[in-house]
Amino acid sequence: MKNILDNLFKSHFQTDFMGKRSRKPRPVESPKIKYVIVGIIAAVIVIGIAVVSMNPDSIKADSPKSTNMSLDTRSGSPVLGDSSSPFTIVEFGDYQCPFCKRWNETVKPAIERNLIDTGKASLIYVDLAIIGPDSITIHAGSYCAVEQGIYWDYHDFAYANQGHENDGWASSENLKLLVSGIDGLDTNQFGECLDSKRYEQRIGDNKKVATDAGARSTPSFIIIGPDGSAEMITGAQPYGTFVTVIDEMTKS
Repeated sequence: MKNILDNLFKSHFQTDFMGKRSRKPRPVESPKIKYVIVGIIAAVIVIGIAVVSMNPDSIKADSPKSTNMSLDTRSGSPVLGDSSSPFTIVEFGDYQCPFCKRWNETVKPAIERNLIDTGKASLIYVDLAIIGPDSITIHAGSYCAVEQGIYWDYHDFAYANQGHENDGWASSENLKLLVSGIDGLDTNQFGECLDSKRYEQRIGDNKKVATDAGARSTPSFIIIGPDGSAEMITGAQPYGTFVTVIDEMTKS
């Protein structure tokens, strides 16, 4: 079942709607705004694809009580792909989540190649750091990488070098050593940024955005279509699931 969202307002970088619920980056890594106003949200989201309703390949977050909410991705990642693409894939993830790592390494390349590079979709990553304190640290580091213009290099590097959950691999001291493997990253500048903790509030804000949007596990996704309609996908779903959703949204 597809969520049909009313009261669409979409202009340049912003989309508003009501309801229940790339690798060719643009020259400047600037956030694409997808601003979504959602009315009354059911405590349990009814997913339009049966295979995503009870998916074990995910890490669960606490489920807050549903209220009026808004989804604003301006504090999320720079856009991967063309910000004017007809479809936007919003991903909610945690760098310590093994299912997110698997999706990033096995599905994201196909999405980049077939959807992002062709201009059909763009991708925005919104932090849902739920596994432990080190999740906050490594997610904050991603915005230190933004300062150096290499967010998506950091993003893929973090998943490629993922350790076990909460074993210290993503602690501040370990992370400052780990990122020396990222080409073009100034480790001194990165370390100063990480120690300042200036992006930790941003991680907390993004977690609230994600959970308010209905994301209860990582990875979770919302696909927003050109008409403002949206569909949620839960779990490390294969490439075909995303194509099916986009194809169905295109027909409607």
